[in-house]
Amino acid sequence: MPIAEKMVKMVEVSSMIRKMFEEGAKLKALHGPDNVFDFSLGNPDVPPPPEFNKVLRDLVNGDSLNHGYTPGPGHLHVRKAVADYLGNEHGLEFTPELIVMTVGAAGALNDVFKALMNPGEEILVPSPYFVGYDQYSFLADVTLKTAPTNADFHLNPAAIEAAITENTKLMLLNSPNNPTGAVYSAAELAELGDVLERASDKFDKRIYLISDEPYRKIAYDIEVPSVFQAYPHTILISSYSKELSLAGERIGYLAVHPDAEDAQLVAGAAAAINTMYCVNAPSMAQLVVAQLQGISVDASIYRRRRDLLCRGLSEAGYEFNLPEGAFYLFPKSPISDDVKFINLLQEELILAVPGSGFGAAGYFRLSYAVPDSTIEKSLAGFKRTMEKALR
Repeated sequence: MPIAEKMVKMVEVSSMIRKMFEEGAKLKALHGPDNVFDFSLGNPDVPPPPEFNKVLRDLVNGDSLNHGYTPGPGHLHVRKAVADYLGNEHGLEFTPELIVMTVGAAGALNDVFKALMNPGEEILVPSPYFVGYDQYSFLADVTLKTAPTNADFHLNPAAIEAAITENTKLMLLNSPNNPTGAVYSAAELAELGDVLERASDKFDKRIYLISDEPYRKIAYDIEVPSVFQAYPHTILISSYSKELSLAGERIGYLAVHPDAEDAQLVAGAAAAINTMYCVNAPSMAQLVVAQLQGISVDASIYRRRRDLLCRGLSEAGYEFNLPEGAFYLFPKSPISDDVKFINLLQEELILAVPGSGFGAAGYFRLSYAVPDSTIEKSLAGFKRTMEKALR
């Protein structure tokens, strides 16, 4: 076999994803793109805020733009801008040395996993979880282990505590959550912090908390609490893919809590890995986001789409929890076989993702980062599919 044995499963997974995209492309070519309702991708489509265009124009037209390599962890003034903003937001004193600019949140996760974990150690994540975590764990040669959440997809601290073993090195959170839209409360984060402290004492090692927060600025009538206030041994992961709609520019960062155990050593190791993976995060994107701290897209657009989709699906008989953030809806499949149900939706030219891919068989994910017209024109098809599934 010409490829590594460990790659076989990953190639199979990639082939499944590629097949889904190819099938969607075929349907759009056959029926016209306006007649195919694609809810499969979490690709932000809300325009970047107007400040982005001004900053970019000023950089391009000015004489300060430099296309050379940057320091591995990023431009110093960019990291200082991020540190200052995070310090104000979370009530802590960050220094630039605790910030690493990365190639999106994915790059930050890869850096942290490689920097902190030995082969075979475990990452614990609440389920459902973002499917990309499987790939990042694979790259780090570590094991991804899940703990169940409650019926509303919020944290179950008792289940998390029971799932922690002597091999657990990291606890990984994603709030607002992809795929469920859940936003974990300050109270449940504090309880999780207590669980991690007890587990660290029990196994005589520090278990770090990784908080993956690319959707932090997209929340509806709810405050996304600071995970830093719940547990000091935390590394925050974020990107500007969603809050500025810059997904394709691949720019993000990681920030280590100033009071985390071995904070400087952890940040230094992550910066070293960052250099090995990609040399440095895109320079021009760094310069842009340095001037856009605290700026975000108009989240009310996503809220309007959420409400439109939820109202239509509720009228058609679907069961779901109202998303508190991000731009995903995670309804229950009316039949136990979520893959079969996804195929029924496809007969109505509706593209969605089965919940089994997120560790939650019996559900399916819809991304409402789509035009309002896509939602409106799809609702009759959702209703017909529900009727067909229940025959």
